[in-house]
Amino acid sequence: MPDSLKTPRVTVRRHPERGEYDRATIDAILAEGLVAHVGFAVDGHPVVIPTLYGTIGDTLYLHGAVANRMLDTMAGGVPVCVTVTLLDGLVMARSHYSHSANYRSVVILGQAREVTDPDEKGRSFEALVEHVAAGRWEGARQPSDAEARSTRVLAVPITEASAKVRSGPPIDAAEDLGLPVWAGVVPLKMIALSPIDAPNLTPGVEVPGYVAGYRRPGW
Repeated sequence: MPDSLKTPRVTVRRHPERGEYDRATIDAILAEGLVAHVGFAVDGHPVVIPTLYGTIGDTLYLHGAVANRMLDTMAGGVPVCVTVTLLDGLVMARSHYSHSANYRSVVILGQAREVTDPDEKGRSFEALVEHVAAGRWEGARQPSDAEARSTRVLAVPITEASAKVRSGPPIDAAEDLGLPVWAGVVPLKMIALSPIDAPNLTPGVEVPGYVAGYRRPGW
């Protein structure tokens, strides 16, 4: 895997100082994120679909039903754009114009391929489950052959990608610094609340530790 995934198509042009192209930054954002927004065109119209994902090395995997429109379209070789965003804070400046947000985001461009190899498909199932909740792959029943056949998997190479990161306080114009207006950052963080048992849970089954102490990488 290359250390930098920078290409002209993913080069950050608006606030280029916020662009990051190294594997470590991109992989850390993908590891902490849960939802990817997948953009593609259908019959000349743009469509963006949110979905869960998993990664193995330099490949991002998307899963869905065999008849899933997004996966069916992507399997035809159309260009796709996958984005993952983490919102870290609301940046409140002295002027409305200078308000912003602290965030970390990744954009991946490329073409997807359908995964037909049974071994790779099985590994992608595990990658998705473990990405959502580390420990769950061994903690629940794994897919049957029928379930695997009814699930379609698309692989997107993580070979052309960039991250964009903003952090820190507001950046006010010099003439606004003396205004009697509060300025600063409201930090934001996604947290896991207490798990809720399914209403038909088998009596005596305890909440596993990886659920009771659920955390995302980077929390």
